[in-house]
Amino acid sequence: MIGFIVAGLIIGLLARLLLPGRQRIGLVWTLVIGVIGSVIGGTVANAIGSGDIFELNVLGFVMAVVVSVVVLAVAESAGLGSGPDRKKLDKRH
Repeated sequence: MIGFIVAGLIIGLLARLLLPGRQRIGLVWTLVIGVIGSVIGGTVANAIGSGDIFELNVLGFVMAVVVSVVVLAVAESAGLGSGPDRKKLDKRH
């Protein structure tokens, strides 16, 4: 389970690196997005037959990163990380 969380964090960080622009989300949201991508990517890899959902394989990892980038882009367009407190902080700088 700890490995799954660490993999989710790594995948979330990779998704943030691959998505252009600055993402205004914290470490917890990065982890959540990475875990979502890991689950969906692992499910797709399992459906294709390249491995188990909890097994680390290349296709599952690539799918997890791609799904995480898409989830992060959708979350940003929905306004994740741009609450009213963030806007007040940005105006000061």
